[in-house]
Amino acid sequence: MIRLTRLNHAPMVLNSDLIEHIDITPDTVICMTTGQVFRVLETADEVITRIVQYRQRINEPPAPAEPPLDPAECPEPAAPA
Repeated sequence: MIRLTRLNHAPMVLNSDLIEHIDITPDTVICMTTGQVFRVLETADEVITRIVQYRQRINEPPAPAEPPLDPAECPEPAAPA
């Protein structure tokens, strides 16, 4: 999902996986596979940059987990009462 701005300055979030093509007229016109058409303030290059950044973000490997504790550093369990 990418954040864009409609021509009336209303913010929107768009599913970039559904973009069919982008027309470059005086306005940037995004045509969706669903048949919807959106006109946005961002240039086609800005839209493409946001799509690339979004896909890089969702495809990057997860952050490494914290290393396991050394058993010598673990506290001893409390003795039953």
